[in-house]
Amino acid sequence: MPRPVRYSPSRSDRARPPGPPAAPGIAPSQPTPEPPRRLPRPPSALQLQWLALALLAMLLAAGLWWVQPAPAPRITQKAIDAAVLHTLQTQSLPSAAARAAEAVAPSVVRVMGYVRTRKGTEVERSVGTGVVIVDKGVILTNLHVVRGAERVSVTFADGTESGASVTGAQPENDLAVLQAHEVPDDLQAAPLRSTQNLRAGDGVVVVGFPFGIGPSASAGVVSGLQREFESPEGGQELRNLIQFDAAANPGNSGGPLVTLDGEVVGIVTAILNPTPARTFIGIGFAVPIENAAQAAGMSPF
Repeated sequence: MPRPVRYSPSRSDRARPPGPPAAPGIAPSQPTPEPPRRLPRPPSALQLQWLALALLAMLLAAGLWWVQPAPAPRITQKAIDAAVLHTLQTQSLPSAAARAAEAVAPSVVRVMGYVRTRKGTEVERSVGTGVVIVDKGVILTNLHVVRGAERVSVTFADGTESGASVTGAQPENDLAVLQAHEVPDDLQAAPLRSTQNLRAGDGVVVVGFPFGIGPSASAGVVSGLQREFESPEGGQELRNLIQFDAAANPGNSGGPLVTLDGEVVGIVTAILNPTPARTFIGIGFAVPIENAAQAAGMSPF
């Protein structure tokens, strides 16, 4: 007797797990297959670079904020006054005379006159002072400092020594103009000022080489204007002189008479002493710088 055919379930039916029982009257539906899960893609190299740059920018911004200095305190007039007062109480400032001497010191030179003896030996005849009025080596001094000298030598503020020639003279004012043969590279000319507004009582400074010692500075005031003086040695009469009481002695001749502003107003030329001693007793004379400028061929003020 033949057996009825029996069908075995398909592989897909065997592999599929049994679903929940179907409700009565409803045919069981086919289960919806789950979509495959995708793993996140790793960031690209460009994305990593941008991320690194962003992180670096954040770190820099944070660092700049961290080191930003605190705002400076507000400066008030009271604070300024206190600072100035503290400086005046704790530091010694140079005097007006010291500042004036320093202003012309680079322009002051020592002038030496030499002669030869019968034996041919060169000896010092005179010593005086000069002041540079043109930075090419033009120097003003007194005529009596270089008169009769066979050789003239000048020593500049930096120690440079040079021969010099007499290129001009104004005997009526006892002035001579020298030209140095060699000059320092940084030679400075002294500032000059007219005597038009000079008054008795104005502070002045004399800079030079009294008795060859120097440079030396002495301070005083203008004690008179338009004075006359007759040299006890040669009988020469000098007029329109500036009288001053800053100490001057032999060797100061030809040096500058300087205002407290550091400007040359005269050339020291004589001292008054009724005794035979050639020393200072309180009165000196200087030729106004206007006359000296004319001796050097410069236009007067």
